[in-house]
Amino acid sequence: MIRVNLLPGKREKARSTGGSAEAGQAWLGLVFGAIVIELIILFFVHRSMEGRLSEIVGESGRLQASIDKIKGETADHPAIKAQLADLRDREGAIAKLQGARSGPTSTLLELGKLLTAGRGPTTDRDKLEQLKRDKPGSVPNPTWDPRRVWITKYSEQDRVVKIEGLARDGEDVAEFERRLDISDFFYEVKPPSAVDKIDDVSKVSLKQFTISAKVRY
Repeated sequence: MIRVNLLPGKREKARSTGGSAEAGQAWLGLVFGAIVIELIILFFVHRSMEGRLSEIVGESGRLQASIDKIKGETADHPAIKAQLADLRDREGAIAKLQGARSGPTSTLLELGKLLTAGRGPTTDRDKLEQLKRDKPGSVPNPTWDPRRVWITKYSEQDRVVKIEGLARDGEDVAEFERRLDISDFFYEVKPPSAVDKIDDVSKVSLKQFTISAKVRY
């Protein structure tokens, strides 16, 4: 009878099986270790994100508190604006009343200067010198005799004046217009309209004129 000894083969099989089990356990250990490390990383990331979120929430709360404070401080802003507008309207009305009271007197005094010998319109000296260089014909004649013009009517409405009068000739009317035009008190002086007129008493030929302009005061 022949006997076959199988024990060495069994030993080798056992050794082979034991090696595979050890390798599997090592692989499972690595996987478990990686999971643990990942969980630790996720934990610290989560803590960091929670801290950042807390900072953002705190900053948002501070900003909202500042906004609420500003809103409270400016709650009466429309009322304050309305009060300021009312004060400005009152100041404007007072200024108009003062101008209406003193303005006509000032323009009449200026008109008297225009028709006084040796005097002339109130104007800026630099402006007058510039006119002498650029438009000599628009500069008033200092030797003109203002007694050659008579004012017969002066009226004003809404700061628009209408002057009616008599002059010896057309040049006297033109000179009076030049003086009005350069005066700081008058502007937008319209070209005068003039017609010939015979004086009833002296029978002298005169110019009857009308000039309109706006006044500044």
